[in-house]
This record gives sequence, structure tokens and C-alpha cells, in this order.
Amino acid sequence: MREPIALESKLALNRRHFFGKASRGIGAAALASLLSADQWGGCALAAAPGASGSPGPPRPHFAPKAKRMIYLFQSGAPSQQDLFDRKPLLNRYFGEELGDHVEMNQRVTGMTMNQKRFPIAGTKYKFRRDPHSGTEISELLPYTREVSQEFCLIRSMHTEAINHDPAITFFQTGSQIPGRPSIGSWLSYGLGSENDDLPGFVAMVSRGTGRPNCQPLYDRLWGAGFLPTQYAGVKFMSVGDPVLFLSNPAGWSSAAQRRMLDDLARLNEEKLAEFGDPEINTRIKQYELAYRMQTSVPELTDFSDEPQHVLDMYGPNVQQRGSYAYNCLMARRLAERDVRFIQLFHMGWDQHFTLPEQLPGQCHDTDQPSAALIKDLKSRGLLDDTLVVWGGEFGRTSYCQGALTHDNYGRDHHPRCFSLWAAGGGIKRGVTYGATDDFSYNVVENGVHVHDLHATLLHQMGIDHERLTYKFQGRQFRLTDVHGHVVKDILA
Repeated sequence: MREPIALESKLALNRRHFFGKASRGIGAAALASLLSADQWGGCALAAAPGASGSPGPPRPHFAPKAKRMIYLFQSGAPSQQDLFDRKPLLNRYFGEELGDHVEMNQRVTGMTMNQKRFPIAGTKYKFRRDPHSGTEISELLPYTREVSQEFCLIRSMHTEAINHDPAITFFQTGSQIPGRPSIGSWLSYGLGSENDDLPGFVAMVSRGTGRPNCQPLYDRLWGAGFLPTQYAGVKFMSVGDPVLFLSNPAGWSSAAQRRMLDDLARLNEEKLAEFGDPEINTRIKQYELAYRMQTSVPELTDFSDEPQHVLDMYGPNVQQRGSYAYNCLMARRLAERDVRFIQLFHMGWDQHFTLPEQLPGQCHDTDQPSAALIKDLKSRGLLDDTLVVWGGEFGRTSYCQGALTHDNYGRDHHPRCFSLWAAGGGIKRGVTYGATDDFSYNVVENGVHVHDLHATLLHQMGIDHERLTYKFQGRQFRLTDVHGHVVKDILA
């Protein structure tokens, strides 16, 4: 089922309220004028005319390569030098001043700005080349290396924010300032939902073992911003009901629930007709979805139908609810039920100090489940039309934060270059794209900005990023603002 875009969302509430109270005549004529296609802005996706001439379900601008997306967001910023971007000179010049080798014109955070020295920190970890793809990946990610022939490794990502919250917000919404719709909400708004019984956008959060007491993640990261709230992500919980208030109160039957919802819907429909507030329409739809989810979610979260070899593939923590492995398997089950956008947030990648103590555990959390997800999707014929993305909000410095020894070091934030991989959904397989300099300080080849990544992901979903817009506060907004180019070199 693809949900049509509600015309009500195109008008400010105060105008809707005014014309809702005006019964006939000039008020109705003015309302009709405001609803004209050249004035209400809104989503620019093509709308197929319905039988009555009203707008039909949204559809993409062109044939998509991907029907759905799974975004494995690694919150805290994985260290590219230790995982994906081998730099032998860091070990050769271990302990020397980084400023003696590169012009250090990137701003630094408040955590290292007062350091007297910026010594080069090499990596403790060996890199190994996959025989199929030729991609070099750290020994900390052996399972990921095994599936490297399925993804494109981008080594030339760069961003603008240098601190976690604005950087994560930027990756999720295209703006460092909170309040914009998340990428999942844009996709839900533009393409609708393919499933009547589950949300079109699901978010799940897990906490890693690398640095468990790190930055919090806020619900606005999967929020709808100024879009109607029906397009916000639904967070699946790690304790209690998988979705808040999914279970009926004790002594309350399903039949009573149905009668209550029918009566409530009639009241809400009366208010909708009177005021035209799109949030009333959202409320009606969300109550109905919640009712259907009381049956669909328990079936979704029941792993008893999974073969043992599949459970084993995801690792020993797969049945530990709230773990990254559990969420990866949930992502596959959501994908095969045609949920449009599935976002996993895994915390703990913020290794400012004692990186050799923290990073192995963090990689152990994520390596096997991430690779298993790729294998599982491929075995079921889902990888071709499922876009999978793995990465964090920025990179890490090649100089050490704090004390440096051969066995211990830490890395600060570095937005100027970092690594990310993408698989499926029409992305080239088994290739690397872009390059950084010998000290992983600057991008030197084929840089990919956050806006470029967003434009490319939307393109693979059949959306022209310049045409998916929404009018708010007098201007047209889009995920990529006024920036972004599709990175065609990574498309198959």
C-alpha cells in the first residue's frame, strides 16, 4: 500500500482553521485557490491521477534501483585509520609532530586545542586484503572483509560539523540545526508505505561495549521535523513492549479496543472536517496502525521461525533483545516485509583515549552481524533492491589525544576525511572510491560530502533530490538544502 500525500499538509493551520470556519462563498473559493498546484508547494513527486481526478499515490521520479533502505549508523565516529584506510606512514613516523608532515589547517576541538604536541599515532592493527575485491580492511573486521565484494567502500567522505550532536544531526537531516525532517521521514513522505500493518520508518538503538557511557541519541534524529508527524520514525524499544503502549490494559479486550477506535475515529473525522488540521488526520491513521501492529509486531519479533544456521550467522547475541545483532536480524525481517526505511543506531565509537582497549569490543559488537545482514539479504534475493549503508558522523585524528605509547593511544574528532560503505540497491560491488593523503588528514581524490551522499541515496530510491521539497515558513525545503550531487561513479 502506498499512502497518498495529504493535501491538508500543504496549508498552514491558521488558514485551514479560518476557511474551515467559513461555511460557503468567498471562503470556499479562496480555499480552492490556495489548493492550486502552483501555490501549495509541497512534495514535487509525480502524483498519479485517481479515478475522480484527485491525486493518487506518490510515485518516484524515475525507476528506482532500491525499494527500501537500511542505514547502520555507527554513532561516535569509527576510526578510519584503524579500520578502513591503511596508512603505513603513520607507523613509520610514530610519535613525530603531525604538523611537520601536513599543513594542519583543520580546526581542532576544545578537547585537544590546548595540547602542546600533536604526535602521530599509528595503528596497532594489521590490514588484510580480500582476495575477491582486493579491498584492504583491518583485522578487527574479518567478517566485514569477507563481504567486501558486495559493497563500495568510500574513503573520501567529509563533513562540516566537528562535534557529535551537530554532526549526527547533519547526517540524519541535512542540517546541523535541529528541527529538520530526518532522511527516513523524507522518504516516507515522498514514497509512502508498502505495508499496511507496520510503520514505513523504524528506528532501533543499541549500546556498544567500546565506550558505553558516551553521547546520548535524541528522538528528533528519526523525527519528522516540520513534515506531518505521520512520517516520523517509530522507535522499537529494547525493553517492555517493542512499541510503546502496544499491549492492551489488563481486562481490555480486542473487541472493546475496536469499538473505542471506531468511536474515536468518528470524533476525529468531525474535527478534521471542521478544522482541516493535518495532525488530526495523522492521529486517525496512527491509531489504526497501532491497532494493526498489535498483531503484526509480535509476529515480527518472534524469531522461532528462523533456522538455527541463520541465528548462528548473526552471532551469539542475536536473541539478546536490544543488541546490535538482534537489531540487524530485525532489520532483515522488516525489509522482507517492505518497511521503507530502517535505521539502526549503535553507540560507543568515540575512542578519545585507550582506543586499543575499546575499539576491539566495539568491532566485535558489529562486525559479524553487519556482514550477516548482507549475506542474509543476498541469500533471499533482497540485496539487489535494498540499499544498506554503514558509517558514522565523522572521522578520527591521526594525531594522538592524550598520552601516546605504542600500546595505548586515542583519537579526537576529524570531519575532513573518513570512511563509509554502501551495498545493494544499484551500488557498485567490490570497489573502493576516493582517497585521502598519506596521513589521513585531507581528501585528495573524489571527495563525497554529506549532501552528495544524501543525493545519491535518494537517487537510488528513484527520487531527484532537487524535486523532493516541502514548503515551510515561506520557502521550499529539501533534504540536501541547495547542495548535493549524485555520485554517479559508484552506481552500477
